[in-house]
Amino acid sequence: MLKTKVLVVDDTVFMRKLISRLIEEDASLQVIGTARNGLEAIKMVKELHPHVVTLDIEMPEMNGLEALKKRKRH
Repeated sequence: MLKTKVLVVDDTVFMRKLISRLIEEDASLQVIGTARNGLEAIKMVKELHPHVVTLDIEMPEMNGLEALKKRKRH
């Protein structure tokens, strides 16, 4: 069975771990990476090609909404 690849993006370690753990409880989902901010997320999307990206709204360097807008342009 092919799993849906997920990238988890949040600036706090606790939330990245919690969200990742919740996602991994579903056998059809696989966390393929985590990022601390929108800049890391954009780089990782290009490298890892996830099917789904979870984005925190408020993060340092680049927030989730800015990252989403930038990614949508590409």
